[in-house]
Amino acid sequence: MNREEIIIPETAVVRQRDFQKKIRDMFAARKAHPTACVETFGCQQNVADGQRLMGMLEAMGFTLSEDAGEADLVLLNTCAIREHAEQRVFGNLGILTHSKKENPEQMIVLCGCMAQEERVSKRIRESYRHVDLVFGPQALWRFPELLWQAYETKERVFSVADEPGGIAEGLPVVRERGVKAWVSIMYGCNNFCSYCIVPYVRGRERSRSPEAVLAEVRELVEAGYKDITLLGQNVNSYGNDLETGYRFPDLLEDIDKIPGDYWIRFMSSHPKDASPRLFDTMAKCGHVARQLHLPFQSGNNRVLGEMNRRYTREKYLELIRYARSVMPELVLTSDVIIGFPGETETEAMDTISLVEEVGFDALFTFIYSPRPGTKAAAMPDPVPRAEKQKWFDKLLDVQNRQSAGIHAGYVGKMLRVLVDGESDDGDFPLSSRTEGNRLVRLKGGKELVGQFLDVHVTGSNTWALYGEPV
Repeated sequence: MNREEIIIPETAVVRQRDFQKKIRDMFAARKAHPTACVETFGCQQNVADGQRLMGMLEAMGFTLSEDAGEADLVLLNTCAIREHAEQRVFGNLGILTHSKKENPEQMIVLCGCMAQEERVSKRIRESYRHVDLVFGPQALWRFPELLWQAYETKERVFSVADEPGGIAEGLPVVRERGVKAWVSIMYGCNNFCSYCIVPYVRGRERSRSPEAVLAEVRELVEAGYKDITLLGQNVNSYGNDLETGYRFPDLLEDIDKIPGDYWIRFMSSHPKDASPRLFDTMAKCGHVARQLHLPFQSGNNRVLGEMNRRYTREKYLELIRYARSVMPELVLTSDVIIGFPGETETEAMDTISLVEEVGFDALFTFIYSPRPGTKAAAMPDPVPRAEKQKWFDKLLDVQNRQSAGIHAGYVGKMLRVLVDGESDDGDFPLSSRTEGNRLVRLKGGKELVGQFLDVHVTGSNTWALYGEPV
């Protein structure tokens, strides 16, 4: 794809505003005040997509609500990464048959990665006939037009064609109140890990222009957001399609020049594209958090090869050593899959030994979940689930002990944190995060939310630290 094919023309984006107005006018003529309920599943990229969907809904005259049963429009923004998320979506769709019977005019919308899968859209078409509108991530920017079509024709609308996707700037957005914000810097993925459906549903990698990203971050900083996360399926590939030589470290350096008191984070990173230059840039940029989420997935080279990860255990460890050499205070997290098809107990133990060698601060751990349409889903998988569970439990035991030990080492120390909200702990009613994204529960009043504070750490457990403002 060339850039001309990727960038959605401004005239096309403006046209969507015409459809927004048509829907506003339609409800105004009915003297109706419509409400919409949006439920987002899955990753932070989906969260960012959901914020734009809510922005478009508000521009169409909807008031946002959390009550799906009473809403005039219910939108499920779905995830296709794991089977559990898919089952939850189908369960919710089943429940919505009741509200649809009570209110036949209720509009039910399914979008996101799940909707883009051919087998899913076919199942929705045949078995969930109360769903009115279905579209994938590539059609998100056309949501007003598709919704108007569903209202105007009173027929079901599906926009799930296999298309490469584009980049549409200037879409409205509704962000959560608080101090955190998400900024998508690129979309899609070119890696085709054998277990992952994302490249099939989100299309090829395409980068937003540096100017657009910088403008959005600057706007967020000026609006008071202080913890900003850059998003992409593989942020280390940012710029590969720009044909200018401008890469992700360049973007970090330019963002770092924006004045203000804030942190910049990013996810996810792919080890095959991580480099010493990235870590050097992180080390010298004052706004870039010393936190790295670098998924390794397996500690065994044969399994990594079957996963099509395109790096080795040795390469991964080399990256970690270098990153820590330039950032000794680095907080390191990762993703791990246990029980990949054909994985033996010995190979699973290689993963656990890597966890012990690296000493991660925290892990996101999963037992392999087959995704139809991926290469791994067709691989022989002879190991029973119960056996995989034993390996998984051992992994959790090792990591939980490591996390608890690392956290215990902070007790008695002073840390700088950003108070990001209230907690459900009566003794420590505030929630905060360190630069390394560690959760710190605090004593104090809610007037501290949004402030950077120095805190004295008084306690810890496996998942959190506890402290008091100094």
